[in-house]
Amino acid sequence: MINVTKTFFPPIQDFNTQIERVWTNQWLTNRGELVLELETKLKEYLQVRSILILNNGTIPLQIALKLLGQHGEIITTPFSYVATTSSIIWENCTPVFVDINPEYLTIDETKIEDAITDKTTAILATHVFGNPCHVERLEKIAGQYNLKVIYDAAHCFGVDYAGKSIFDYGNVSTCSFHATKLFHTGEGGAIFCNDSSLMHKIYYSHNFGHDGPLAFHGLGINGKISELQAAMGLAVFPHIDNIISERKKVTEFYHSNLNFDILRTIKIREKTKWNFSYYPVIFESETQLLKVQKALNEMQIFPRRYFYPSLNNLQFVEKSAMPVSEEISKSVLCLPLYVGLSQSELDKICKIINSNLC
Repeated sequence: MINVTKTFFPPIQDFNTQIERVWTNQWLTNRGELVLELETKLKEYLQVRSILILNNGTIPLQIALKLLGQHGEIITTPFSYVATTSSIIWENCTPVFVDINPEYLTIDETKIEDAITDKTTAILATHVFGNPCHVERLEKIAGQYNLKVIYDAAHCFGVDYAGKSIFDYGNVSTCSFHATKLFHTGEGGAIFCNDSSLMHKIYYSHNFGHDGPLAFHGLGINGKISELQAAMGLAVFPHIDNIISERKKVTEFYHSNLNFDILRTIKIREKTKWNFSYYPVIFESETQLLKVQKALNEMQIFPRRYFYPSLNNLQFVEKSAMPVSEEISKSVLCLPLYVGLSQSELDKICKIINSNLC
């Protein structure tokens, strides 16, 4: 069976070495030695000014929206994972969808201003498949209208844009360290913020609002990551460059062997150092996609429809037409991409796809 992704498991002895430290320290949670070490390593590797690692990739979005959303309207993309929209609603804000660019698949920056009202408080945009939004335009708009910018950068570990980490953009950026991501802690995530005052609020918000054991800065939630999750992250971390390199090889194979006279894939924004996090192919129609998907499934190959349906069609949002997102969501399929895919497996995938495009 070939799935769309496969969790990278580090050598078990590497994980056991980290787990032994946990047993030696007799410390499981509340920002122990391993959590602090992992933050230091990630901060240096990513070249960011601040990082707080959390227990999953959704809590960072919810904390950011709690602090910056102010129960207002949040301009966002309909082409993302459901957590982007559900976090907005969960924090008692209102999602206002703006359609996407058909090539980059990120929010269409030319349509944002038309969606701004006197109730708009923030923009929550997704760097889709690790492909950056037009951050310069988004942040110019935000400055002009006094809005906050939150980036859902769940797919963006290791991505640089214009010579610096993608996490350095916006008021807040977030990332996922879920098992399906190229860097993972099993479950986990991170939040990035360069405003020290806001970062202080984020920090106490992830720990019930605590100011020491008996006092509180304010309202908080439990977003802490455990030492066991950090142990996995520390075991995976030394392999990250090889993980990215191997995923690049798979990407290059697809580039060279798929029929792009009929198919197309995402256009990576200029000035981007990409991380090869996903490999989406866009078909001419949903009918063609379903035909190819069926042929692959029959051979025990299971790509996935990221992201379907377009989020403006969820049952718990106010319906609005987003023609580009709706069309892309019906015709995009992410192909298997992970460390360990053999050339023969990749060749098989490409031949099945190409032979079923007519």
